[in-house]
Amino acid sequence: MAATNGPAQTHFGSSTVRLDEKQRLVDDVFRQVARRYDLMNDLMSFGVHRAWKNDFVAMLPPKSFSCVIDVAGGTGDIAFRIIDAGGARVRVTLCDISAEMLAVGRERAGARRAGQLAFAQGNAERLPFASSSFDAYTIAFGIRNVPSVDEALAEAFRVLKIGGRFLCLEFSSVDIPGLDSLYRAYSANVIPALGKLVAGDEAAYRYLVESIRRFPRPALFSRMIERAGFRRVQHRPLSGNIAAIHSAWKL
Repeated sequence: MAATNGPAQTHFGSSTVRLDEKQRLVDDVFRQVARRYDLMNDLMSFGVHRAWKNDFVAMLPPKSFSCVIDVAGGTGDIAFRIIDAGGARVRVTLCDISAEMLAVGRERAGARRAGQLAFAQGNAERLPFASSSFDAYTIAFGIRNVPSVDEALAEAFRVLKIGGRFLCLEFSSVDIPGLDSLYRAYSANVIPALGKLVAGDEAAYRYLVESIRRFPRPALFSRMIERAGFRRVQHRPLSGNIAAIHSAWKL
């Protein structure tokens, strides 16, 4: 009798799990941290994440991109910036799989952006939108949590119009000697402790740190973006490559 392959596996932090189990585990993480997510971002990065996000959104000229999908947009940081930068003509769909994160985003949005912002609960691997629906696709600090990054990239390509812009802001691999070891020590020791103190969940932030370490290096991630069909793929390091902006076009 021929041997059969076991179920597909992937990583969940430092653990190996079945691919079909990872989404549930990730959902549990964000269910726990949703209410403290934005505060923790400020504390963990000393506020630097705000500058990264501003640079990220600045790569979307509002005259060229009026219909944007922000995937894994959760509490709204990127979507709000896109609307504020683009003015009245911009429409953003904020899509996230976590109901808890979306609830925080709706609360933060209030009435001021109501006419320009739509919320949708959906999986980055199976977006609930027609093909060629959006001028631009953004995802910030979310793609490393997707069970299949390749499937998420394929969906990004599918929902974009020809000429559409792909932008991904994600943690990366520090490439400055000395800073790399300092950053590893800080990530391993300080961030989980902050998670326990502020969010009441050390394990969730230990997972988030480990997920950064397991994410593909920039050159490999660029090849994955190209395999999805994108062209003119670029990688822009931020703060010694602690984070990076990955950009591409659907041509």
